[in-house]
Amino acid sequence: MAVKRITKRWLYNSFLVILLLLSAVIIAFAMFIRSHFYSNALQIMRSSASVNDTLLVNYAEDNSVDFASALRSLVEDFDMKDKMELMAIDSAGQVMLTSSGFSPASDLSMPDYVEALSSSNRDGYWEGSINNEPIIAYTLCVSTSADSELTALRYVCSLTDINNQIIVYIAMVAVVCMIIIFFVVISNSYFISSVVNPVDQVGKTAQRIAHGDFTVRLQKRYDDEVGELCDVINYMAEELQENEKMKNDFISSVSHELRTPLTAIRGWAETLKDGDADVQTMQKGMSVILKESDRLSSMVEELLDFSRLQSGRMQLNLSKIDLIAELSDVALMFYEKAKRDNIELIYDEPMDIMPINADPNRLRQVFINIIDNAIKYSDSGDTVTINAFIEEDNAIVTIADTGCGINAADLPKIKEKFYKANSTRRGSGIGLAVADEIVALHSGKLSLDSKEGQGTTVTISLPLVKNQANPST
Repeated sequence: MAVKRITKRWLYNSFLVILLLLSAVIIAFAMFIRSHFYSNALQIMRSSASVNDTLLVNYAEDNSVDFASALRSLVEDFDMKDKMELMAIDSAGQVMLTSSGFSPASDLSMPDYVEALSSSNRDGYWEGSINNEPIIAYTLCVSTSADSELTALRYVCSLTDINNQIIVYIAMVAVVCMIIIFFVVISNSYFISSVVNPVDQVGKTAQRIAHGDFTVRLQKRYDDEVGELCDVINYMAEELQENEKMKNDFISSVSHELRTPLTAIRGWAETLKDGDADVQTMQKGMSVILKESDRLSSMVEELLDFSRLQSGRMQLNLSKIDLIAELSDVALMFYEKAKRDNIELIYDEPMDIMPINADPNRLRQVFINIIDNAIKYSDSGDTVTINAFIEEDNAIVTIADTGCGINAADLPKIKEKFYKANSTRRGSGIGLAVADEIVALHSGKLSLDSKEGQGTTVTISLPLVKNQANPST
């Protein structure tokens, strides 16, 4: 259908316009060439009439010349009789002499003669036909009577040969226009095929992508807008394929993350169900159940937050808070966890107050996600360092670890949803994406700097409350 629509559009918009323009050219040329040939014929008649009128005046003034004989000789020996006919007309409007030697019909219509009699220029012009033959006639009233009945000289020229010549010229121009149309059709057909065929292929490829086939690719044949479109479609397919892979990995990871605490909870629930366990075992089992339940609750809340962010439904309850107070509380939460994993957590609480407008619960969630990731991707003996300071009008928090780091190829995508650079570590792969979105909602910025095998530094920048005095300064 796309092919038909584009072709029809070309036929109506391009080919039809060209056809109309060339038709207008042919019509204009026909009018011009007709006017040119007819004007030339009339000009020849006028020139001949002027010369002959001068001769008649000379004959009339020369007493040694018989005017009647000279007139007859002038008409009968007319040197252009093969192209036109010369007539001598008397005062009664009758033809006295003709260069052909044949007398015309008595009822011959001569509108040009009638016009010449009343014209100040003593001449008249007429286009018409005699016995279905097109003619052009010109009459000039003579300047002298010379005691003769001669009133005017009339020239009659057949237009048949002229019209045939005009038709030949028009046919030549028409042939040239047809050749132009032919080349236009050939060139545009090639152009249309070079556009329509790739566009049709793009449509078919897009349909396959829409049905879930992200492996299909377009062949780029032209380095132009069509080629760029192919590149965009191929890039879209690659991104969709990568997103599909990340989504599947995410589902697999989340399923595993959910299954682990559920298994622990179910196992201990079955152990404690019979009531035969001692007090110590009972306490240990309940502790595991509570811990894994909190873990499940945290994961579900993280998924809900991600869903809210994706749909734009996350609302912030902003208030003026001290960033250091929230950061210190979160750091304190992770001291014991880091100690159990033999990871050194370094945090020197700044003396400055860093007032910001923020949602304290969401801000704590960001710090929890980042610090938890730093510990998660660190090994025994590694160090996690937390710093906070003021830079211009922003509060800056850096959380650096000496863990496994991030591959350079993965770093640009690390904040994307579902993306998980290291599949050997636990996690869903959306915590950092959620943290980045929450920081953005606070008009802040979250950035990462990492080298594989050397560790990762996450920097969070949040705007300070303006016109707030800093007690420490």
